Amino acid sequence: MNSPDGQTGDEHSDEIVYIGIGSNLDDPPRQIRRAVQTLRQLPRTVYLDDSGLFLSRPMLPSGAQDGQPHYCNAVARLRTALDPFELLDRLQRIENEQGRVRGERWGARCIDLDILLFGDRRIEHERLQVPHPGLQQREFVLYPLHRLAPALRIPGRGKLGALLQRCPRNGIEYLGMIEETRI
Repeated sequence: MNSPDGQTGDEHSDEIVYIGIGSNLDDPPRQIRRAVQTLRQLPRTVYLDDSGLFLSRPMLPSGAQDGQPHYCNAVARLRTALDPFELLDRLQRIENEQGRVRGERWGARCIDLDILLFGDRRIEHERLQVPHPGLQQREFVLYPLHRLAPALRIPGRGKLGALLQRCPRNGIEYLGMIEETRI
């Protein structure tokens, strides 16, 4: 596998990885386009495709007041020879470069990049949990993921289609291709 840096991934086995992308501050479609451009440049990684852009309500803890703007969300599918922690470090670097400030857990953010799935691996580590925790209750993850891979099986959770049937839409709406969407 060739990547933009000219290296091959022969020394590692390639994995299909799904990355959740979200933003609700500072022109969210632009933030997501910028993150996608950077994901396309990751070493030993090929950007395969994405779900397009969705608009969703913010996820808040029970009883919290909804004062945040709606989110733009997408899921990107990559093939990578990076290991999960290398990828996590690179995603956090992208977030930092785009001005992400880690603070309030349920707070608004300019960009959020999460490893949702890493091949068929199950990872339980203090820095990284895969499949992403709570994935099965998050319409802003399941609907974009379904748009990319409707027959996908989530390790330890079952078929994506079955998870989707149990997840309310909560007003999520498809906005179009990431490159073309303006809101």
